[in-house]
Order: sequence, then C-alpha cells, then structure tokens
Amino acid sequence: MNAPESKLIWMDGKLVPWDEANVHILTHTLHYGTGVFEGIRCYKTAKGPAVFRHGEHIDRLFDSAHILGYEIPHSKAEVMEAVRATIKENALKECYIRPLAWLGTEGRGLNPIGITVHLAIAAWEWGAYLGAEALEKGIKVMTSSITRHHPNISFTKSKATGWYLNSVLAKQDAVQNGFDEALLLDPLGNVAEGSGENFFIVRDGMIKTPPLVSVLEGITRKSIMQIAKDNGIEVSESYFSRDEVYIADEAFFTGTAAELTPVCELDRRKIGEGKRGPLTKKLQTIFFDAIKGKNGKYSEWLDIL
Repeated sequence: MNAPESKLIWMDGKLVPWDEANVHILTHTLHYGTGVFEGIRCYKTAKGPAVFRHGEHIDRLFDSAHILGYEIPHSKAEVMEAVRATIKENALKECYIRPLAWLGTEGRGLNPIGITVHLAIAAWEWGAYLGAEALEKGIKVMTSSITRHHPNISFTKSKATGWYLNSVLAKQDAVQNGFDEALLLDPLGNVAEGSGENFFIVRDGMIKTPPLVSVLEGITRKSIMQIAKDNGIEVSESYFSRDEVYIADEAFFTGTAAELTPVCELDRRKIGEGKRGPLTKKLQTIFFDAIKGKNGKYSEWLDIL
C-alpha cells in the first residue's frame, strides 16, 4: 500500500522533511491513544487554495485537547497560520490536512499529567475517501457488530486517537465482509454514525440525523444541515433504528474525508431505488459549489490562501 506523501510536515514550530517527522517509540500517545487530531480539506478555487471552515476545525482541535485535560502550546491563530504555511510550502492547490497533538516521552505509566504536549501538521493530496465513483453511484454498508462509544465510557465530543480503534475495527470488519463502510449503532441500539462519518436518511422529503449525544459534532454535518435549511428542507435530529434506514428513500454519509457520499444499500437491502437520490444530489451540488468557491452565499466558509 502506497500512502500519499508531500515534502514537509510542520512539527512543534518548524517545517521538517516528511521522512524526518518522527517521534520516539516510548511516546505516551503511541502506547495509550492520548492524542487528538483533526481532518481538514483545502480546495482549489478560482481565487486560490481555500481551507474549508478552517477556524471551526481548529476550535474543535483545541476543544478535543481540553476535554482530555491538556493544553496545546500554541494559540489558535498560530495553528491556523501553521496550517497555511504547510500548504504553501508544499505547493499544494488542493489537499487533506491532518493536525495532530500528542503527548511526549516524560512518563511511562498511564498518568499523563506533566507530559509535554506536541503538535504536528501534515498535508497531502487526497481524493474522494470512499472513491470518486462513490460520490455518484453510492456505497454498500453493513451494520457493525461494534457499538459506538457510550459518552460515559469515552468522551465522544473529543476527536481523540484512542477512540478510533472502535472505528478501525468496524471498518476492517465491513471491508473484510465485502462492504465499503460500516454503520455503528449506539449503546441503546439506535443508529449512530459511520466509522468516520455522520449519517443521514431521507423519508418523505424530510432529513433525519442522529442527535449529538454519542456522535461526533461533524463540521460537514453542520454544513449540510445549514444548506438543507437554507433550501427549505426540514431537518430533524432524532433517534432512529436500523430498520428505518432499510425503508428510507435515500441515505448518505458526511465528513471531511467522505464529503457527501450516498449510501445505496444497508445490510444487502436496497435503500430507495438503490442509487443516489434526488435530494442527495441536490445537496451534493450545492455543497461542492460552496467548497469550490462557486457559491457566494457560503464564502465565509473558505479561508483563501
């Protein structure tokens, strides 16, 4: 497997060559999952590269660290400027951006208190997460046997590295069983989210999505909900079961990596007509126009470099 790369990674205040951006084997976060991270996209627009909802992503990074009880040793403005510098110095016109805060090597046990907080920012060219064809044709999904975290077991509002073992196991199981993605249920058996995406269904012209209890506060989720409301489409945040997904008219995932990807099948049951539905397509069109700088209504979402 050849993962995408770029030339430089920002680490603790300076840009270093990609292959030299290393950490010690005894780094606390490597052993105990005590890091926090973000996924951000930068899109090519007529005015230049533009980071999508930049400030909100950095806010969430800092919130994630705060929830876990430590402070990132830079201001939000400094981190945003570091993101811009990483994109510019790698000469990227369109890319995925991964800020990661992690704890260093001062401790060997579980206690993280007093361990140095580090920060890195990487950026690389990365196309559609679930495949370019998936944006049009949709994907096949299975309900996972892996349950989404209970909010009192892991703080689900923190985008913490350790929490993502839950997602990795669900994704691995889905792919090994011939599906594109997994759908996780919450501890009560309600639909929660994908392994790395928020989830929506459409029934009778109305959109439903799980409430923000055990799911991540997705920034793309928030964007799609705003677009829907701006176009007179009712959006309900409410619990629903997997069998309601079976009888939905349409379904789709949202996320920084997945953007807006239609779901055409769950558990080998066709959803609607088994292809991207008209409302999904409409939301996709508006969303992609917005992130490409073609819709002035959402220009405040773009930080143009």
